[in-house]
Amino acid sequence: MKLTTNTQVSVDGVMQGNGGPDHTGGFERGGWARPLFDSESMAYVDRVYQGADAFLFGRRTYALFAAYWGAREDLENPIVGALNTKPKYVASNTLTDPRWADTTVLSGDLAAAIRELKAGSEGELQVHGSGELVRWLLEHGLVDEMNLLIVPVVVGQGARLFPE
Repeated sequence: MKLTTNTQVSVDGVMQGNGGPDHTGGFERGGWARPLFDSESMAYVDRVYQGADAFLFGRRTYALFAAYWGAREDLENPIVGALNTKPKYVASNTLTDPRWADTTVLSGDLAAAIRELKAGSEGELQVHGSGELVRWLLEHGLVDEMNLLIVPVVVGQGARLFPE
């Protein structure tokens, strides 16, 4: 399986809170990306999600996605349909009872578990958001492709994909 990361990032490198409120670390500018998406941008995002064969999340992003996307039942929506019908994996040593259907928790030797996933089948394993996980995956040579959707805005504060 090819591991692909998909990240919405501002011109100044911020990825935090792109879709909605996130007050972690005093961040106050959540939801900065969506108002700037036109129909072409949304069509691209829809195609990306539909191209996934499975999803991999960090624990925090998983919790956000499960609460929002996992609660939706409008499977005709391309993102909702993809997220609620395809396997999901979450990298966590603290989550023990995932409540989102078709979710497997990966813990312990995460690098070995992801290598096994990648070797196990064809298709695309997508990571959305999950900044800490993306940086960890890069450090361990597990990313096959990175896609950055650069949103034309300067956010000015917040967690960046590449902090340094």
